[in-house]
Amino acid sequence: MTSTEIKQELQKIIDEYNLIIRSLDKKARKTAFRAYGGLIRAEKGGFVENTCKKLIELSWRLIGGNPKSISFDKKVVKVPLNEEYIYRLKDKEVKSWIKENTEDFHYNLKVDVHTYIKDKFVMAIECKAYTENAVLKRILLDFTLLKKFFPDLHCILFQLEGQLEGNYSQIFNSIIYGSRSTHALMPHFDVDLQVITLLGERKVDQAIHKEKFFKELKEDSLMKVIQTFSEILRANL
Repeated sequence: MTSTEIKQELQKIIDEYNLIIRSLDKKARKTAFRAYGGLIRAEKGGFVENTCKKLIELSWRLIGGNPKSISFDKKVVKVPLNEEYIYRLKDKEVKSWIKENTEDFHYNLKVDVHTYIKDKFVMAIECKAYTENAVLKRILLDFTLLKKFFPDLHCILFQLEGQLEGNYSQIFNSIIYGSRSTHALMPHFDVDLQVITLLGERKVDQAIHKEKFFKELKEDSLMKVIQTFSEILRANL
């Protein structure tokens, strides 16, 4: 894949971003059948997830990967019951009921983007318009559960804007120190989380779908993401 072809694909992503985000406020105000905030979240969320998949595909093609070897099937991971839990239960009736039906107890787990190379689950990605620590706790739990079944899985948070504080939003920094509050959460979950932020830090009172607060999505940020994904995917060629 040539540099010109990559630039063309990245420009398509930027054009789509401009079209969606710049029209979002007006579209949401005109849509009577859906709450304003709900439509905003859905449109931004859809863009982030689709963009993530496109950048992964571009990264794979850039390093010479076979396009037929990559897929994004969102296969449900069935998290079984931990049987130690049964023995902690005090109610004998409940304990007996669960013991008799153990095979029926499971939790269906999936995240936003599952990336498979030659049917191997290599990257799990949560896609967000922005993320704060309250949401990050749930993300870390999901990833911790996935890592029990896929120990080598790369776990990534891919977001438009950041709200984790620290320097998670500074995509070009050679060292991402993160934030104090986020690092306080991390040791409670068995995940080496990688955070990728496209547009910098979020300002609560400056929503980017409002024209005066609009932020440009730049090619160099997208290229940085491609470099990051390429480094991960290269081991699966």
